[in-house]
Amino acid sequence: MSKPHPKRTQSLVEAASLSAMDLFKDLPASSLKAMEASSVVRDFSEGHVFFRPGESGQVLFLLEKGRVQTFRTSGAKKLIITELAPPAVFGEMGCIGQGMYHCSAQAIQPSRIRTISRSDLEALLQQCPAITRRLLELVSQRFVHVLQDLESTSFRSLIPRMAALLLERAEGDAVRGLTHRELAQYLTVYRESATSALGELRTAGIISVGRKQIRILDRPRLERAARE
Repeated sequence: MSKPHPKRTQSLVEAASLSAMDLFKDLPASSLKAMEASSVVRDFSEGHVFFRPGESGQVLFLLEKGRVQTFRTSGAKKLIITELAPPAVFGEMGCIGQGMYHCSAQAIQPSRIRTISRSDLEALLQQCPAITRRLLELVSQRFVHVLQDLESTSFRSLIPRMAALLLERAEGDAVRGLTHRELAQYLTVYRESATSALGELRTAGIISVGRKQIRILDRPRLERAARE
């Protein structure tokens, strides 16, 4: 029995990786194969910055392995927009309109990225109009997400937002690996404000705080605090 040709096997794996992304689901095999052939795959180390606000772009980024964070900065303050896990698409603003990015994107783990040129993407959009709708839906969803975060920052007090974040990031009854500064970045507040909110939850006996670990002592009360 003959063994599969290595290049053919690799091509099938890459096509499957592309079809796993919502943007390209249900694409004909011929289109996936053409996109796989024209795209470029590279590995990036943790900390690599793919683009910054104001830069122009000519490629769409597809995250196949690792994690990528998108964010904006204002002075020393950092607003985390989203963390992406594979399969995911980012940098879509570089492929529509004026092709200008409005945020930064950085690898927060060693990551494997496939890039598709704007010209190849435009040709694909002409062949498969359904992808145009999905791309617009992606942009719309991310815009709404940013608006919701701004609304949350403006109208919700910090304690409920901190409680909700801890519940979201908890593994079992522990939140690991997040410093006070990183919690503040997720909540778009100063580190001192995040530390104060943690202190109130700790004083109430709802959590305990250690070095890069927060333990949930009373989950029902933390859930109530998140709803207030």
